[in-house]
Amino acid sequence: MGDTPSRILLVDDQVLYREAVRSLIDRWSEFEVVAEASDGAEAVELACALKPDLILLDVRMPKMDGVEATRRIIRHVPDAKIVMLTVESDKDHVFEALQNGARGYLLKDTPARKLHDRLRSVVQGEMALSESVTAPVVDEFARLRASAGCAASDGGAAAHPYRDDQRLSERDKTMLRLIAQGKTNEEIGAELYLSVGSVKKQLSSLMLQLGVDNRVQLAVYAVKAGLG
Repeated sequence: MGDTPSRILLVDDQVLYREAVRSLIDRWSEFEVVAEASDGAEAVELACALKPDLILLDVRMPKMDGVEATRRIIRHVPDAKIVMLTVESDKDHVFEALQNGARGYLLKDTPARKLHDRLRSVVQGEMALSESVTAPVVDEFARLRASAGCAASDGGAAAHPYRDDQRLSERDKTMLRLIAQGKTNEEIGAELYLSVGSVKKQLSSLMLQLGVDNRVQLAVYAVKAGLG
């Protein structure tokens, strides 16, 4: 991520929790908390004014919740990297936050080391999901894709939107399983004994081969192909 720390906007209505997270982040040289907010409306104002590298948002907050704040921030700062950091694991909240432009959805019981790794992955352009919310999100994306396929098929069986998975190598299938589990590039590399650069290259190749645009769509493919 370079020598300059990634600038973080920390948003949570619980002061004690904000102080705890800030104290934790202050121990990591790659990050710097540059501002704090206690509600969604204040988060939108600060995000527009400061354009931080990363925004950590709770879901349930006064004045404006984190999901709506995400939608408004992305409208004004399209490149904003937003991660929901919350106790809320409700599928609807998760899915709506991602649809509104969030890059990650992490639960507050995430261990410190894993939180650090997930935030790094988001800054590097990846998505980050807690393991317990990955499956519901993938299932919902798969359901919507299946519905869209049925609607376009004139009443017949929906055409599969991806290529035959028999074209995939065993290594490809293993990578897809790990993607569906919410693993970061570093975690995939550690498990498959690959460099992060090699993982990125292989994932880009998979996206091209399967005709998808991002990691969530790769995870959807994995679930629909029975690899999740």
